Amino acid sequence: MSKIITLRKGLDINLAGVAAKQCKQLPMASEYGISPLDFEGVTPKLLVKVGDEVKAGTPLFFNKADERILFTSPVSGVVAAINRGEKRKVLSVTVTPAEKQTYEEFPKLDVKKASREEVVELLLKSGLWPMIQQRPYGIIANPSDQPKAIFISAFDTAPLAPDYDFVLAAERANIEAGIALLGRLTEGKVHLSLPTVAPVMSQVEGAETHIFKGKHPAGNVGVQIHHIDPVNKGEVVWTVNIQDVAIIGRLATEGKVNMCKTIALAGSEVEAPQYYNVISGARIDSIVAGKLKQQQEGDSVRLISGNVLTGAKRAENEFLGYYANQLTVIPEGDKFELFGWMMPRFKKFSVSRAYFSWLCPKKEYKLDTNLNGGERPFVVSGLYEQYLPMDIYPVYLLKACMAGDIDKMENLGIYEVIEEDIALCEFVDPSKIEMQQVLRDGINLMIKEA
Repeated sequence: MSKIITLRKGLDINLAGVAAKQCKQLPMASEYGISPLDFEGVTPKLLVKVGDEVKAGTPLFFNKADERILFTSPVSGVVAAINRGEKRKVLSVTVTPAEKQTYEEFPKLDVKKASREEVVELLLKSGLWPMIQQRPYGIIANPSDQPKAIFISAFDTAPLAPDYDFVLAAERANIEAGIALLGRLTEGKVHLSLPTVAPVMSQVEGAETHIFKGKHPAGNVGVQIHHIDPVNKGEVVWTVNIQDVAIIGRLATEGKVNMCKTIALAGSEVEAPQYYNVISGARIDSIVAGKLKQQQEGDSVRLISGNVLTGAKRAENEFLGYYANQLTVIPEGDKFELFGWMMPRFKKFSVSRAYFSWLCPKKEYKLDTNLNGGERPFVVSGLYEQYLPMDIYPVYLLKACMAGDIDKMENLGIYEVIEEDIALCEFVDPSKIEMQQVLRDGINLMIKEA
């Protein structure tokens, strides 16, 4: 029987707009896109031009730093555009899907007998290798490394996150195939972390299971690694999202890149939040069209690819992020609130008692993106340690990142955290400092210098 690991620290943010457990298949989007900006440290080199015909699984670009790492098309069709920004930086490559989908053919593997070299080659050529990320640093894994273990989280505790036990109820065989395939990549263990209640995921075989009980960020794989087998200097572990494990398993058994996934369309501004079957990289407007609440004049909404703590802002003509398993829609919060600091704010959420809402807490909150203040001095208060269930002092680590002190960053635990692990600290931060960006800058310095 798996040991239950109970976390005392954390915070659940109960937002309005939880996705109902209903799933609907969406029609093909008008366009699909893949963006190099979704991948940390990737400089793309294009392999296609506008007008080229591609299949699902055809390489679109590769990483200049490692030409083995390919990024492939999620659908078959015609390359519609190569969108560029300043200094001709590639922002995205878009594909107009064909009416009938065709796929690049890849060898089917016996997941229990395949060699490590065969598995690595399959994942690289199919373009699914970017699904494997490494700790430290939260970047795409180096195929030449030997990780001491691979970690998979089978649940997500972020606000409005999808319920993977519902999403992947019919994918158990593919998940087990994916776990078996990943097990060929390490001489260590494949760890699968579960919530206390997971009727479907608890039946998955092939991995060492661990049960976590607690508030967010209990579902973060970084927190789980910290409590199972922490990353020390010189060590490397790999992580894979549970839905990506199913896609990898599908590749091994079907011999094709099938990027279908189930996402949660959630948030207070969605008329009827629920789950939708889509293909990765779908254009946002194909998902939200006709599904948002009617806005009053002057009001606007924010579309977030991912959750409200770590997701990326998207426009309707942009695309669902590569790693996103939810699309969140909340009020923009761009209206000035006169004398807002004087108001009792019974309907606002706060971790302190600055708002009177603590007297009668609501079950759900309708929050917007307003910061309710500007950036202020970074004060050591002990506040953040209450919400980070790791033996790390976030303020001192972030100050070391700001100072560019590599020795202190190492000593204070930079090998164990990435942005999502301190996102909750940023949420409760009264100083309004962009902690996630500060940490990423520190990580990039480590990659460059150390």
